[in-house]
Amino acid sequence: MNVTPSRKKSSPSAPALAALTATVSLCATSIWAQPQPSPGPAPQPGPVTMIRMVPPGVAPPAVLTASLPISDAEKNNLIALTVGEMNKRYVFPDVAKRAGEALRAKLAAKGYDGVSDGRAFAEALSADLLALTKDKHVRYEYSATPGPQRAERNEPTESESAAARRMAEQANFGIERVERLAGNIGYVDVRLFHASTLAGDTVAAAMALVAHTDALIIDLRRNMGGHPETVALMTSYLFDERKLLNSFTSRNGDRSEQSWSLDWVPGKRFGSRKPVYVLTSKATGSAGEEFAYNLKHMKRAKVVGQTTAGAANIGNFVQLTPQFSLFIPDGRVVHPVTKTNWEGVGVEPDVNVEADDALRTAQLLALTGIIATEKDQRRAAALKTHGTGAERSALAEPTRRARPK
Repeated sequence: MNVTPSRKKSSPSAPALAALTATVSLCATSIWAQPQPSPGPAPQPGPVTMIRMVPPGVAPPAVLTASLPISDAEKNNLIALTVGEMNKRYVFPDVAKRAGEALRAKLAAKGYDGVSDGRAFAEALSADLLALTKDKHVRYEYSATPGPQRAERNEPTESESAAARRMAEQANFGIERVERLAGNIGYVDVRLFHASTLAGDTVAAAMALVAHTDALIIDLRRNMGGHPETVALMTSYLFDERKLLNSFTSRNGDRSEQSWSLDWVPGKRFGSRKPVYVLTSKATGSAGEEFAYNLKHMKRAKVVGQTTAGAANIGNFVQLTPQFSLFIPDGRVVHPVTKTNWEGVGVEPDVNVEADDALRTAQLLALTGIIATEKDQRRAAALKTHGTGAERSALAEPTRRARPK
């Protein structure tokens, strides 16, 4: 399919992270205005964008590998580099300044003297910066093996891109499951929003399979992010016309780019009229949150589940030393309706239930809505027989166990 990818500007991560980093590029990636595509042949695979952040609460493989000892001089140098880059790049300069002062003070007070290896130091600094900034996108990555030489700092090597493509294929480009549930309800489980140059055909196929259903459930309970141009692609199937989704503003306000849904998509759209439900959990992060936030505030979907992680700021990795890199958010998201975003607060659901109950709750809501609008009384009666006795009883009051906002 013909979908234009967002522009890339990230610095590389450590080599042991290469395959993961190329496939798990969370919402921290920069988004740029997208020319609207016209029908045409699928593009040839191109370079895969490197990761922009590590999923909140998930330790990447490199952090679990062998670690080298770290000297006091190396600690001093890394904190000095951290403070300099944070003051130069971080989206909120006042927060960067306070964080830098706190790191220097802890170093001077010998607060890191008990840390003897690089991996442990990366973990300690990550925890401290999270506490100081409250920003879940700020995180160090460590590798005992220095990264490869690159023609450009933000480009993966050919072998890294190939490994990333293989991992994306093995994960079916983030589309874990597509199903037609009882009552003609579509269901799509999306674990990651992989780059549209890789995932576009799979996303289009998934949406084609649910295009004729009467309601749609999109499950993001295990989605920790991805590429926002793929968020825009999937969102485009849920509207009949082009929509402004978000603006992305740099730290200094000197650059603002927009993300729009697409004028054309491959295959049939689900459209703007039929109901959509988005499932969330505490683990839903970054680009997954963007998808839920956009649809909620554009009144296109009901969000069912738990409040999400709260990671919205955009940015890039900065390679500080051969072993250490740091993700630094340098911009923020501005939604056209709310004029703000989900940073630090997450996406609050419309129907608040435990994550394990979200699918059942959304099914009951969808079935109730379909029954209420079904003009064929025989079909309406048949729909009421779906599910267990408890579920049939709940159809009369689908949110009894939920806590609607």
